Amino acid sequence: MEFVESQPTAIQASFAERVRIPLIIRNTGDKAQVFTIRLASELGSTQKGYFCLDKNCVEQINGEFTKRLEPGEALKDAAYILETGILAAQAQLRFEAQARGIDPVEYSLLVSVEERKSRFIFQTKDVSIYDVYPNPIIDVGFIEYKLAHDQVKARLMVHNILGTRLGEYDLVYGENRVKVTTDELSTGVYFYTLYIDNQGVVTRKMLVRK
Repeated sequence: MEFVESQPTAIQASFAERVRIPLIIRNTGDKAQVFTIRLASELGSTQKGYFCLDKNCVEQINGEFTKRLEPGEALKDAAYILETGILAAQAQLRFEAQARGIDPVEYSLLVSVEERKSRFIFQTKDVSIYDVYPNPIIDVGFIEYKLAHDQVKARLMVHNILGTRLGEYDLVYGENRVKVTTDELSTGVYFYTLYIDNQGVVTRKMLVRK
């Protein structure tokens, strides 16, 4: 039994991000075995996590899971999904796989979570706006902005390469951040455009990865 060596040994992530950690396990024995895989370390106080047994994460499992593998068979689609939380942290995550009569094996990786500052992209005396982060977006992205007064009429439009509108967000005076969700978007390249008084003034690329 082994964790395949091609798995990552370190990951950097930003706040409020969802990170997929692949768990590739191979039965190196000469008979079928039922393996139990679990997280053997603690998560941060604002972090959450669960196991997925397929690429689309239809089946989500907390705690630990078991899987029967034939001799030479590898479990390739399993992953641990880490929700990084809202606090800076650096920790070693350890995963343990064990089966009856076999010494357990471990896989560990260093996860660093830090606030990732977004890049300034546009400013007038009325509007300041920053690039979306994280980018690529897995689940949720954020665009920070500032309006100088409540007379500013500004909005963001998300669209595909053909210009088809896929989402629209009003920028509200007194608030400073827009939450962009990808529930209705597939993996791919998209764009968002800032409109002021119904005039498009700046467009930036946004990547979605699921």
